[in-house]
Amino acid sequence: MEIGKLPGGKAAVTARAEEFGRDGQKVLAAAWAAGTPPRLRLLPQVEILRQVWVHHYFWDADGCLRWRDGHTLPPASLRFDSPYDTDAHYCVKRDTAWSGYRTHFTESCDEERPELVVHVATTISTVQDIDLTDTIHDELAERQLLPAEHVVDSGYISPARIERAQRVHGITLLGPVVADHSAQAKAASGFGKAAFTIDWDNEQAICPRGNTSVSWTELRMKANTYLQARFAEADCRVCPDRTRCTSSAIRPRSIAVLPQPLHEIQTRNRLDQHTEQWQDRYAIRAGIEATLSQNVRAHGLRRSRYRGLARTHVQHVLTAMACNVASLADWIDTAPRTRRRGTHFRTLCSATA
Repeated sequence: MEIGKLPGGKAAVTARAEEFGRDGQKVLAAAWAAGTPPRLRLLPQVEILRQVWVHHYFWDADGCLRWRDGHTLPPASLRFDSPYDTDAHYCVKRDTAWSGYRTHFTESCDEERPELVVHVATTISTVQDIDLTDTIHDELAERQLLPAEHVVDSGYISPARIERAQRVHGITLLGPVVADHSAQAKAASGFGKAAFTIDWDNEQAICPRGNTSVSWTELRMKANTYLQARFAEADCRVCPDRTRCTSSAIRPRSIAVLPQPLHEIQTRNRLDQHTEQWQDRYAIRAGIEATLSQNVRAHGLRRSRYRGLARTHVQHVLTAMACNVASLADWIDTAPRTRRRGTHFRTLCSATA
C-alpha cells in the first residue's frame, strides 16, 4: 500500500506503518500458536509474510514493534521488493531506480551479416554487470559462439576480466578500463600513480623524486588484491613536491597497485583507449545501444509479464528472438529506404493521391 502521502508528514506515515506491523504480527503469532495446525505455518504465503516483517520491522528495547526506515533496512540484495514476486529486488543505477531484474544482451557485429542477439542473461537487479562477464563467456563457449573480440562498456570490464577472457577463452575483451580515481589524476596535476615506477623484482615503488618505498604489503579491497607501497615519512616531509604528491600534512605518500600482470594490462589499456585507433575499434559497440533501444521501445523489454526470475528470463529470450526476426527481415529486404520515416499525414496523402 502507498502510505507516503498521508497527511501529517513522516510521523503519520510511521504511525500507520507500525499499525500495519502490529496487525501483521497478530497473524504471525496466530500461525505459530501452540494450537495451530503445523501445516499452516508451512504455507508459502505465511513464510513470505514472516520475511516481509523481518525486513521491515524490529523489536526495540522496550518490546515494541518498530518500523525500519530507509537507513535501517537490510541490503536490497537480501530483501525482496514485492510479496508477489520474491525474486524482484529494488535497485538504483545512476539516475534510474526500479524494482525487478537486469537483462544482458550479447549481439553479433560481423560485417556483411545481420546483427543478431546470440546470448541473453537475466539476473536479479542487484547483481552488478561486472559479475556477468565471465558467466557470459562460459555460456558462449558451451554454445560454440565465442567471439574473437568482445566489445563491452566500462561496467563489464576490468584488468582481471581482460586477463581471464584471454587466458581461458582466447577472447580479446575490448572496453574502457576505469580511469585512475586519485585526486592527482582527477585534477590533472601532481603525481598520480602513473608517475611512479614499479620495481617488481625488488617489490618497491620509485617516486618521481627518486625515493624508494620502504614497505610492500598485500591489501585486500573488495574482490581485488592490491600491493601497497608506502614511502618513508622522513623522505616525504622534506620533499619540495609534497603538495603535488599528497594532500596529507602528516602521513607519507602510499600507492596501491594491482599484481604485475593486471597492472600492466591496466596501464596499457588506459593508454590505448585515448588513441584514435582504439576509439575507431570501439565505435562498433554503438550498435548494441540501438538494439537495446529497439527492445525497450518496440518490444516492451522493461515490462515483465511474468513473476519470478526463471519466467522473466524466458520472456527476455522471446523478446530477443522477436528482435532477431525483425533484424533478419530488414537484412533480407533489399528495397531502398529513405533516411527519414514519413509522417502519418504524408503516408495518408500518398495513399489517397
